[in-house]
Amino acid sequence: MLLLIALFLLPLAAAFILYYGFGWRPSGSTNNGELLQPLRQLPQGSEPLRERWAMIYVGDGACDADCREALVFARQTRLSLGKDLTRINWALLATSNCCDLAYLDAEHLGIKVFDVSEMEQREALMAALPTLPPQELAHSLFVVDPLGNVVLRYDVRKSPRGLLEDLKKLLKLSHIG
Repeated sequence: MLLLIALFLLPLAAAFILYYGFGWRPSGSTNNGELLQPLRQLPQGSEPLRERWAMIYVGDGACDADCREALVFARQTRLSLGKDLTRINWALLATSNCCDLAYLDAEHLGIKVFDVSEMEQREALMAALPTLPPQELAHSLFVVDPLGNVVLRYDVRKSPRGLLEDLKKLLKLSHIG
């Protein structure tokens, strides 16, 4: 009888010891974007983004070519979500020169635009985002959970399929937003 019990408990005990005792963790992950650790909260004033999942672009409000590429990337990915489209917001956080409203209204109907050009707002926002060189920030799209945590970063120069896969997985597993 003891041999039968050991047959079932020994693999469980070995897995427990390997995982917690030696710090062995399986390698690899299923996310396509860059998982941001530790989690950072968006600053005060971003409450309209906290009701749902959100994709945000942070950059100059004049919206140069990099900005336009990132916003098209976000729009197309969001539209590809189908029935989950209403569960995710998208926003432009303009750090200066806010905003090219003619372009945004014509091409990106429904985007939320926030002017964070004041120094203290911009500093609070940059503290919430990972430290990136300005040229990398221009090619970055961030995913924010409904609690205001910045969780993932995507490089818009790569295939949007990875962002779409991650968003579908997040929305399927999430019971909030």
